[in-house]
Amino acid sequence: MSGNHFKGHEVSCCIKYFIFGFNILFWLLGMALVGIGLWAWSEKGVLSNISSITDLGGLDPVWLFMVVGGVMFILGFAGCIGALRENTFLLKFFSVFLGIIFFLELTTGVLAFVFKDWIKDQLNLFINNNIRAYRDDIDLQNLIDFTQEYWECCGAFGADDWNLNIYFNCTDGNPSREKCGVPFSCCTKDPAEDVINTQCGYDVRAKPDSEQKDYINVKGCVPQFEKWLQDNLTLVAGIFIGVALLQIFGICLAQNLVSDIEAVRASWSEVYIHSSWSWMLLI
Repeated sequence: MSGNHFKGHEVSCCIKYFIFGFNILFWLLGMALVGIGLWAWSEKGVLSNISSITDLGGLDPVWLFMVVGGVMFILGFAGCIGALRENTFLLKFFSVFLGIIFFLELTTGVLAFVFKDWIKDQLNLFINNNIRAYRDDIDLQNLIDFTQEYWECCGAFGADDWNLNIYFNCTDGNPSREKCGVPFSCCTKDPAEDVINTQCGYDVRAKPDSEQKDYINVKGCVPQFEKWLQDNLTLVAGIFIGVALLQIFGICLAQNLVSDIEAVRASWSEVYIHSSWSWMLLI
């Protein structure tokens, strides 16, 4: 009877190796992202001077690689090793960590919807802080240039936001050749040009406002981002729902595997107790 009872509880190999295979990809991708981040910091000399991490006034994009890679590495490790070794502690950690991330994402989405104006102000402040630090970090510079080119925008709410940068402001005491200009990423694209003219934004803000639109994109990145969200609302919502469903699916699978493992261990305990009583009665 004990043998039949034990056979009723088995760890599902499908769930076990699905969790293992899925998370080993996350683990490896997380390691790759952290490795890229460390390499980028090494190239910029950050690793030889750790204090310089906090010196940048704006966002260092490498932090995105480090944080996202670190979270993926931890989740992947817990899920991968937890499933392979049938370690309930790691599987429960995986479930709870994934649940916390899901809750934070949900909370962020709700707060962003409720406090739209505050989010817009914070986004404006964030962009302006990064405009000030534009020439301080090459990765930040590339990120801003990509954003302005992709959304065909300039500054947070307009080209005049570049007055915040010491190299581009229009003050009389500014000796920079880029005075009263904007980065090349603000310039309107000429399809006939094969080579990017990195000086196309020089002195452009010294021109009348009516003429600036012939040379640069005059719309700000915050309004352009809002327009992009409205135009791609279905795609963005679909991505968020898809990610949320994957997280819920992962939590359910991990909890299911934990239940199977605990049921098998309980069966082993019952078999051991039953066998011990049988030997005692025989003696």
